[in-house]
Amino acid sequence: MKQLVILSGKGGTGKTSVAAALADLASRELRIGLVDADLDAANLELVLQPTRLEEHTFMGGQAAVIDARRCIGCGRCAEVCRFEAVIPGEDRYRIDPLACEGCLSCVYQCPEGAIRSEERQAGLWFRSDTRFGPLFHAHLFAGQENSGKLVTMVKQQGWLLALDEGRDLLLVDGPPGIGCPVIAASAGADLALLVAEPTLSGVHDLERILRTVHHFRIPALVCINKADLNLQQTAVIEVFCAAQGVAVVGRIPYDLVVTEAMVQGQPVTVYQPQGPVAAALRRVWTEVRKRLSGSERF
Repeated sequence: MKQLVILSGKGGTGKTSVAAALADLASRELRIGLVDADLDAANLELVLQPTRLEEHTFMGGQAAVIDARRCIGCGRCAEVCRFEAVIPGEDRYRIDPLACEGCLSCVYQCPEGAIRSEERQAGLWFRSDTRFGPLFHAHLFAGQENSGKLVTMVKQQGWLLALDEGRDLLLVDGPPGIGCPVIAASAGADLALLVAEPTLSGVHDLERILRTVHHFRIPALVCINKADLNLQQTAVIEVFCAAQGVAVVGRIPYDLVVTEAMVQGQPVTVYQPQGPVAAALRRVWTEVRKRLSGSERF
């Protein structure tokens, strides 16, 4: 089974629209599994319209809790808290759960042992079914940090099911940027498709994510979304990619049909299969499949 991860150096490049279209195109030829690892903006389900089959809690870390019956109001916890999460009262203290970072300094410093650590629920993760294949995705609660832990959980579940069912390809819609969630989403990938945009910061954003995947020795291809909005910057990106030895496999034109398709809950390749955007995405998938296949058949 092959793994394809779709990434971008920043958010808003159209990565999820590309991922949804490739899910459609790939599923016409292969048995695929899907993972939405962009947990801060998990929008793939909006386009794929999944049927939810399973729901699971995700415990995202530790938080301090003060036992009011044992607290003597000495204030030691407030002194050692670097995040100002300890709120004083008239004679007792309490913890603001949104401000607590779970460092547990207060737990170790409380002279009365009145503070304990508790796991807190940070979100939910789901197994769903789509017309293209099974989808694993998640929902982070407000104020919770998107670490690589939940991304790893969601991706592992998707990988295990795809492996058990003998699927050909696991397609991962990765997070933007270059942080821990990106690293977790990219682990074990056979190929990364990097979605760039022709803006002034486009080359910088692309350079960051390209250096990241190269560090982990993941081969990469590039497609330029909305390429016709700024032909000069598109050319700059192409020159940069040529210098790096990275192939540009697609130049997707700007078209409001992409937004219309998302509103209708459809990949653009389904909503307007004969349009220029769909044609460009078919060319992208052709090149991606060639690179994934190599000398082996799926």
